[in-house]
Amino acid sequence: MLDFTYMVPTKILFGRNTIEHLGEELKQYGQRILFVYGQGSIKKTGLYDSVTDIFIKNNVIFHELSGVQPNPRISLVRQGVSLCREHDIECIVAVGGGSVIDCAKTIATGFYHDGDPWDLFLLGDSSVKKALPIGTVLTVAGTGSEMNGNAVISNEETIEKLAIHHDVLRPRFSILDPTYTFLVPQHQTAAGTIDIFSHILEQYFSPTKDAFVQNRMAESLLKTCIYYGPLALAEPSNYEARAQLMWTSSIALNGLLGYGRVSDWATHGIEHALSAAYDVTHGVGLAILTPCWMEYVFNEETKDKFVEYARNVWQIKGTDEMVVAKKGIEKTKEFFTTLGMPQTLRAVGVKQNALAKMAEKTVMHGDIGKFKKLGKNDVLTILQNAF
Repeated sequence: MLDFTYMVPTKILFGRNTIEHLGEELKQYGQRILFVYGQGSIKKTGLYDSVTDIFIKNNVIFHELSGVQPNPRISLVRQGVSLCREHDIECIVAVGGGSVIDCAKTIATGFYHDGDPWDLFLLGDSSVKKALPIGTVLTVAGTGSEMNGNAVISNEETIEKLAIHHDVLRPRFSILDPTYTFLVPQHQTAAGTIDIFSHILEQYFSPTKDAFVQNRMAESLLKTCIYYGPLALAEPSNYEARAQLMWTSSIALNGLLGYGRVSDWATHGIEHALSAAYDVTHGVGLAILTPCWMEYVFNEETKDKFVEYARNVWQIKGTDEMVVAKKGIEKTKEFFTTLGMPQTLRAVGVKQNALAKMAEKTVMHGDIGKFKKLGKNDVLTILQNAF
């Protein structure tokens, strides 16, 4: 196990009606709030009214920034930074899924950045120094952004999708009420489940050999997705299914699984180039790319990890380790298909002549991957296999 510093400071308020604590949490961070949300679903569900009523009862002065899209855009971040400076905002409240929260995080640190907020993504994590406090009310399980210091933003002008990571971006508190996910569309529930699954795999497939406790936790969370993902699709108002997925999403990417070992993140790197170019739903892109990444990096050298995965997660028996490992990859692909995910890039509108450019974008800052290092030609082959 490698050395690490443990830091998961976000306060989680989990369960039914935990929105009632929003007012008391905000008292710690100020009275001038930027309220960030998506494209209107929270108004249809009544959550918008619940949140604004709490603001009013607690004498909170709030300004709204709506219209956050999946794969959030830097253009809206710029608007948010301007609003924060214009109204001397003290705290940001993000109500929505990972896209809304990532947008809010970038606004929070962009507030203190002298230049354009996109500079932060080009300069890297060390450029992030400070951020306004953030609170979240989660409505979609998937990204884990409610409990981590990650933010991913797309630049529609340069057709790039990049990430920053810093502990100052971790929300101060997050309200997790599984009932808010009851009305999430099936497609989005499925994509969120795969996003969770992929976050776990990116840390599980690690070159660090001695990570027994992290591996067993990861396997447990993967099996939770396998069991409760289909149940949430079949029974959207099943509280236990929604609760299990919501908490698994938070644990999967709050740092816990990655402490003490090296993580991979190659598949995410490829998917970011894909969704920057085609605005594909993140989980959908991961569903297509993950099995292709597995097949590409699987060989005699990496076999043991795939055997461990196949046996411990999918309970595949047998003495021929190559067969066992390949069955694990096939079971992964089957699981994604049962959730209604497409299997090819062609199926989501990707053009074959765009693959080379996506491969180039993926490695524009260097080779990717830690489990197996991938260069431009490797990425292009994975994309071609996925096509």
